[in-house]
Amino acid sequence: MANPFLPLWEYIPDGEPRQFGDRVYIYGSHDRFGCGDFCDYKLKVWSAPVDDLNHWTCHGHAFHTRPDTDHPSSVPHTDHELYAPDVVEKDGKYYLYTYILGAKGCVSVSDRPEGPFQFLSTYAYAPEDGGDEGIFNDVGVLVDDDGRVYCYYGFEHSHMNELDPKSMYRVLPGSLRHHVIDDREDVPPEQRFFEASSPRKIGDTYYLIYSPRKGSRLAYATSASPTGPFVYRGYIIDNGVSYPAGNDHGSLCRIGDQWYIFYHRMTNHSISSRRACVEKVTILPDGTIPPVEMTSLGFQESLNPYEITKAEIACVLTGGCFVTELDLFTRPVTNVSDRCILGYRYFDFGVDESTHTMEFAVKIRGRGCRGCLHVLVDGTFNEQGELEGAREIGCVQLGLGDGIYRARVEGITGRHALFLQAELDRPQNTWMTNFFEGRSICEVEEFVFLK
Repeated sequence: MANPFLPLWEYIPDGEPRQFGDRVYIYGSHDRFGCGDFCDYKLKVWSAPVDDLNHWTCHGHAFHTRPDTDHPSSVPHTDHELYAPDVVEKDGKYYLYTYILGAKGCVSVSDRPEGPFQFLSTYAYAPEDGGDEGIFNDVGVLVDDDGRVYCYYGFEHSHMNELDPKSMYRVLPGSLRHHVIDDREDVPPEQRFFEASSPRKIGDTYYLIYSPRKGSRLAYATSASPTGPFVYRGYIIDNGVSYPAGNDHGSLCRIGDQWYIFYHRMTNHSISSRRACVEKVTILPDGTIPPVEMTSLGFQESLNPYEITKAEIACVLTGGCFVTELDLFTRPVTNVSDRCILGYRYFDFGVDESTHTMEFAVKIRGRGCRGCLHVLVDGTFNEQGELEGAREIGCVQLGLGDGIYRARVEGITGRHALFLQAELDRPQNTWMTNFFEGRSICEVEEFVFLK
């Protein structure tokens, strides 16, 4: 599957990836299309075989705070939205940790990693032993090699506790640690903790992946001890460089010999309606993780330019364009106006050097303005968000109406990033030019290259 790696109608943000047995599971929040609020009153679980990451299975609803047609509520104390869960395995049981908006966080259990999960208890602690007023915001849990259990959580300030491994919800007295990641005012905001705690142990080093106060990044800090302090080491991915920005939340998972960072992207011109994405990462011998760029690849090695590509898998959207859902089957990139860029990394065009030209076809919905789409390859974005070094291989003239528009483009070989940059046809009349300035040219649904 390309990015997003789940079916394109599914909105699963805040993903915590976990491998149990021969399957990889993604535990996340559940966003509601068209809703201005974060998250839902239910959690869903998806999984894939470790040897076939392009085919994900939905295991249905795992937990609820409100009943629906098929499920009762899973909790006795609240009916608020469910945020950012995590699941760990201990002694053959699977424990779900849920952050519930404005209510006590809770722990639930199942005999199966996909659930459904049965409520055990809210966190049990003495007042002096619990941070975050018992909410345990965006909790992430670590079961250490010695069987001890730690939870990390917080909003704007990072906290951690050790949990009783027999109950998995009782906080051990005296275990509270504040400011696990340094969040003093003199620390640069791109390093300071904001939310989205996710712990991992890699070798003998403890990692805490989190969302910092500045940017749309996933940062990480490391420590020699599960109780910290954790020291900022850098950021892994930034989904606000050349894409509509918002919060990010995710974590690391090793599948086979490859490490991945799981994260999410925004749609529908909002900071909600988020979809699950993934990128390959490398962990160097010194423990650092070089930042990776957002791609459209997901678990694929490359995209096939000779198969129809849905515009909505763009990993670059600049100038105000965004993915929107018109119906369950149709999610174009909309608001494509002058100088907007849609970007896709990476296509493999093969090695056929005998083909000097190709045809590029794009399906659009017209918006009453004439314009064109410049077809560009390669290039990078500078700090001002401008595309530099790209090479144009062709241009598609667009009409006013809906349809499939075609153009001959240069035949290319090898692996390339692809960018579609919109240009408005400006009328000669000054008044008309001002009228059309800033207006949407089209919506882009899908495209393909033809030899």
